[in-house]
Amino acid sequence: MNILNKVFDTPFQTAPFSKIKNEFFLPAFIKAIEKAKQEIDAITNNSETPTFKNTIEALDFSGEELDRISSIFFNLNSAETSEEIQKIAQEVSPLLSEFSNDITLNEALFKRVKTVYNVKDSLNLNTEQQTLLDKKYKGFSRNGANLSEDKKLQLRDIDKKLSQLKLKFGENVLAETNKFEMLITNEEDLAGLPEGAKEAAQQLAEAKNQEGWLITLDYPSYIPFMTYADNRDLRKKLAIASGAKAFKNDALDNQENVLQIVKLRHQRANLLGYKTHAHFVLEERMAKTPEKVETFLNELLEKAKPAALNEFKELEDFAKELDGIDQLQKWDGSYYSEKLKQKRFDLDDEKLKPYFKLENVIQGVFTISEKLYGLHFEEISTIDTYHDDVLTYKVTNDKGELVSIFYADFFPRPGKRNGAWMTSYKPQYVKDGENSRPHISIVCNFTKPTKSKPSLLTFNEVTTLFHEFGHALHGMLANTTYPSISGTSVFWDFVELPSQVLENWCYEKEALELFATHYQTGDLIPMALIEKIKASSTFHEGMQTLRQLSFGLLDMSWHASETPENIKNVKAHELEAFENTKLYPDVAENCMSTSFSHIFQGGYSSGYYSYKWAEVLDADAFEFFKEKGIFNKEVATKFKEFVLSQGGTEDPMILYKRFRGHEPQPDALLKRAGLIKK
Repeated sequence: MNILNKVFDTPFQTAPFSKIKNEFFLPAFIKAIEKAKQEIDAITNNSETPTFKNTIEALDFSGEELDRISSIFFNLNSAETSEEIQKIAQEVSPLLSEFSNDITLNEALFKRVKTVYNVKDSLNLNTEQQTLLDKKYKGFSRNGANLSEDKKLQLRDIDKKLSQLKLKFGENVLAETNKFEMLITNEEDLAGLPEGAKEAAQQLAEAKNQEGWLITLDYPSYIPFMTYADNRDLRKKLAIASGAKAFKNDALDNQENVLQIVKLRHQRANLLGYKTHAHFVLEERMAKTPEKVETFLNELLEKAKPAALNEFKELEDFAKELDGIDQLQKWDGSYYSEKLKQKRFDLDDEKLKPYFKLENVIQGVFTISEKLYGLHFEEISTIDTYHDDVLTYKVTNDKGELVSIFYADFFPRPGKRNGAWMTSYKPQYVKDGENSRPHISIVCNFTKPTKSKPSLLTFNEVTTLFHEFGHALHGMLANTTYPSISGTSVFWDFVELPSQVLENWCYEKEALELFATHYQTGDLIPMALIEKIKASSTFHEGMQTLRQLSFGLLDMSWHASETPENIKNVKAHELEAFENTKLYPDVAENCMSTSFSHIFQGGYSSGYYSYKWAEVLDADAFEFFKEKGIFNKEVATKFKEFVLSQGGTEDPMILYKRFRGHEPQPDALLKRAGLIKK
């Protein structure tokens, strides 16, 4: 029997990665889909009157095997993919899309759900049960259960096409990222680059049997070069290569994919009775409507733009004075920002990195979690992994009870997509009186150790680790009954609160003193450096805010349009969307949309604004910690009880107000960002 279709006979029933062969996946999916269909049939054919237990609850616990296989497979497709896995993904995605439609368009099943939904007020359901019932009903109604037969067929066709287009989009971006290499053979061309980055580039070249230094579009290679390399022509070459991903009118071009995805999403929304894709998506978000999102983004833009324009003017003047640059270009931004930051704060990442050895930062985030939430992390070697780089931990509470299994995967490699993310291999839920604990993972792309140095993180990488770990805590501390509303299964504009709030500890002396020690001497990070980190945290905040807002506005321009079929030129549309947030001259060869994976492959379509939305929440929430003390047990317990453990059991605004006592105030963010006076 296929190992994927069995209950895993492993420690804590973790995924048996080393025993899984690629050829197992397709048959395992087919069998698990068949099993899930039988579970659905059992619910549908039940002769008893539909009840919450025999219909809604049974539905939420159905398809467990399929969910496990899906999480293993699609996580591998992101973190350890291959041509073979990508081919399987293309075969499997339509099957899953079809199965999903089989459920949501199953009239007999919807009839049972509707029967329970129609008498919900008389059922004495608790809050979590009410939320689950509401979610299940909307899961049908928002996915076509009320449509006529011919429109249901149309919907199935759209969903199938969309699942394949999104996969293709992601594959093209990954292939473009992996394809570009800039081999440098003259060491003078590396002037300005830190020793660690040079050594990493040399090792990369060696690994590919090349002489010299290899620079790629992977972040640990790309970012240091764009930030420190003095050679402006090479920075330009690298920046244009990055910005031109999937925008070259070749086999890996994504322009048509973008136009098709946007058009199909709009058709789908219209079919379901919504004006636009954004109207459809935002109905299930804290923001509720596209109008509210656009107002939110434009109000922040109004506050941030004057600061951004001042900062940009200052940067232009600085570059002109330093190097006689007449026109600041996109490939100059990081370079001159870093120089100006060093001049103003005498602070550069190279001075900080020795204090942020990866192992110490991991230990630091563990210690902070222990102080706040009573969690204990024990590294264990008995858990199977999909790559030697992956670390595994058993997480327990103060009573020694299992809280979670935790995986951490930190370094880039060819089969891994760029960026950083948190995911899960198994959700938390309560079944038959047992609280089944989650298996949570974070995946990052940090600077690898070299022959002479351990992995030393930039401060930006430190905040990234804390960010993803905040998501992980949301998953680990989940304490709900039903899997579909457990952990991070919350509104998308709420999901970034736990991750973004944890970043705040990176700037606090009390927290930094727990882990920021020099990797060679063991000396604690000097107070002067902490002060500089703090002072520099709002450096160019206006420009950063403008950049984030530009992405949110671009997302809305694609998805809140009532006539996306009229958009014929991806680049022209993008330029129009960026008009109000533009600082640098446009680069003709570049286009962001063709590699904007968050909105065209991930789950952020009509939701990119949620990063800024969550910043308002996190600044307001952290202000509460600051008032009482950043390790205050009472505030931490409230945050754990009302936010981290609750998943999607209630409307997030209700949960937030229970924690904070009031709705979030945007002033906390504007003050922290230095955009209004404290």
